[in-house]
Amino acid sequence: MLLYTHISGQATAGEPPLVLLHGLFGSYENLGVVERSLSEQFQVINIDVRNHGRSFHSDEMTYPLMADDLLQTLDSLHINSVNLLGHSMGGKLAMAFALAQPQRVSKLILADIAPVAYPARHNTIFAGLNAVNLTAISSRNEADAKLADYIDEPGVRQFLLKSLLKQDDKFSWRFNLAALQKNYQQLIGAPLVNGCYNGPTLFIKGGESDYILPEHKAQIMQLFPQAQAKVIQGTGHWLHAEKPAVFTKLVKDFLLS
Repeated sequence: MLLYTHISGQATAGEPPLVLLHGLFGSYENLGVVERSLSEQFQVINIDVRNHGRSFHSDEMTYPLMADDLLQTLDSLHINSVNLLGHSMGGKLAMAFALAQPQRVSKLILADIAPVAYPARHNTIFAGLNAVNLTAISSRNEADAKLADYIDEPGVRQFLLKSLLKQDDKFSWRFNLAALQKNYQQLIGAPLVNGCYNGPTLFIKGGESDYILPEHKAQIMQLFPQAQAKVIQGTGHWLHAEKPAVFTKLVKDFLLS
């Protein structure tokens, strides 16, 4: 089954398109600012991964399966080579794809994520989402009020509520909440692939984020020997949303280098 794609910009001879991969609970719209900025110079393929956005739902969700989803989608578009940018979970998917299909990736950009297993960070989010009775609420404000019992940060709640869909006076989540919860340990684990990717690789870290740490360097260099790193000071995990101009300039400079 193919993934939903939002394509913008014009293909340039000799320049692979840029594929964007969002994070957990997100959709292609989360990287919309990046897409709009970079589509002036590149063809950009912004993707909803399985169980998110407008893409298909499935009970299973592992990085090898998600990498195969991406491979089939690119094959359907007759695209043999891409530049690949992923944020958070999307970054792990980008790693898995580059490690499994290195000949298909020209350059790799990973936004605030390392190829390691992480501790559970989303338990309160799952609790809040499960507490929202979709058959009983009549507005987004009611959903927000219920989420606020579990999630203090208004920005996090607004991010989640972007995936609250209303059709025929019925509410639903665009993401497959049950499948995300079932497969959560897979998603916070390391991408389960062998080999290495020898192409140009850029890790972009949020200066105030703890997702990329000094102790991750050995694993990064083992899998991505050509890796370099940039830090955007004054940003957390959502670095592309907090300082979009700085983020997109780093990406553009790397792609054009």
